[in-house]
Amino acid sequence: MYRKKLSKRCRRKGKRQHSEQGRQKNSTVFKSLLEWFVPEGELFSEDGFHGNIKWKPEHLAAQALIWSWQDTEKVTDAFGRASEICEEVGMKNAAETYAGFMGALKRYGGIFKSRLRGRTQELAEDIGGRFWRCDQWLLIGFDGSRVSTPRTASNEKAFCASNYGNGTTAKYREKKTKGMRRSKNEKNKPQPQAPQAWITMMWHMGLRLPWTWRLGPSNSSERGHVMEILDEEEFPENTLFCGDAGFVGYPLWNAILSAGGDFLIRVGANVSLLSEHTDLERCSDGTVLCWPKDKIKSGAKPLRLRLVKVKIGKTMMWMLTSALDRKKFSKKQIVRYYRMRWGIEVEFRGLKQTLDNRKLRCRDSERVLVELDWSIRAMAIAELMALREQIPSETESESQYDTKDRSLANTIRALRKCMRNLHKYPKPGDELLVQIARALVQKYKNRTDKRARYCPRNPDKKPLGDPKIRKLTTAERTKLKKISNQLAA
Repeated sequence: MYRKKLSKRCRRKGKRQHSEQGRQKNSTVFKSLLEWFVPEGELFSEDGFHGNIKWKPEHLAAQALIWSWQDTEKVTDAFGRASEICEEVGMKNAAETYAGFMGALKRYGGIFKSRLRGRTQELAEDIGGRFWRCDQWLLIGFDGSRVSTPRTASNEKAFCASNYGNGTTAKYREKKTKGMRRSKNEKNKPQPQAPQAWITMMWHMGLRLPWTWRLGPSNSSERGHVMEILDEEEFPENTLFCGDAGFVGYPLWNAILSAGGDFLIRVGANVSLLSEHTDLERCSDGTVLCWPKDKIKSGAKPLRLRLVKVKIGKTMMWMLTSALDRKKFSKKQIVRYYRMRWGIEVEFRGLKQTLDNRKLRCRDSERVLVELDWSIRAMAIAELMALREQIPSETESESQYDTKDRSLANTIRALRKCMRNLHKYPKPGDELLVQIARALVQKYKNRTDKRARYCPRNPDKKPLGDPKIRKLTTAERTKLKKISNQLAA
């Protein structure tokens, strides 16, 4: 009997070994995926680290990514799970304690940001294919958003505005809405400001991928962040920056043009322009000047721009662009690109909802920025991994795949499932790379109308309106002609 049982066990074992041939453990595939993004001995070979550290920068970066992909309630539990995963996949030179882990990410944050940002952009260009550029443009959209933080003394000091409720805009809104809301809502009186961190993100519109970002307190200037990025970083040739009506003004537009790019911005009554005509209909798809009074006095050159009126959905919008050639940049392209920009709102939703970063967990302000920075980076890298498996190669036949079909939720779900079963051999069709390749949104026909059932009106929000256009005076014409002659000489 014993021999029969033993022979059966041997046969089962041999059958299992035979079925596992040609397949790899989840840990092997997961490690290879991390090493594809953070290769050993390449990214940080020229950077200086403290001589007494026991961790490798590549292993610490991989550990931070794994830490950001966890769905635990506490950051310390996520670190414990990330340490176990690093040990299972053979990355033994990672941080051993949570305090040392966060201290290393804070101290060497600048090195990790610059190296990993460059690596992400390089891989995005390599695998982007036909989505890397739209026509001749590399499309970059930008926008801002906020995420909440725990209400601690450190976070309130770092992220809350010191003059909250006492500014000119706040007083105007309080006066405008007096008797409209608060008098009828005495039970729900206004609460003290909660600490929030600000995110200004630049987003690749073709690949639908975070390109670069800046973080700050809740009262940060998104236009200031964009100008900071333009000053510190380089962008490919023929980059077109696309933004909503909050990104207006001579300093920002001049910074974009000085960086060698072009822009497409929605405008309204929040901008004042100069033209040969004062009739808006005659200015539609015509040339206008952005030349504020202080720039006229200082003798600075005006920005020659193109004002276009287009219909997007059911709304008529005014778009301002620095691309003056109508043949290279048509109205159809303007409508298409501005619609593509809306995807950055979906990206913020993925960060807050899918990765559950609507409210961060760290109680120290410096660690909050570390947590938020790595959360965005982990989201970008997960999406980059999905693009690598989903975008058809040049040798493959042209498919109907679109980057809008990629699902962040299914990608994160596949990574988490693999991390829970690293010691197992996956079943056929259940491998990590196969699951990532299938991480697509569900396509089905809606049987009902999906419009919002209830959409409350915001009394503080005014319609954007039409841009203000003023005709050039005789003195301004003379000054403009003089500046043009100087530039021509």
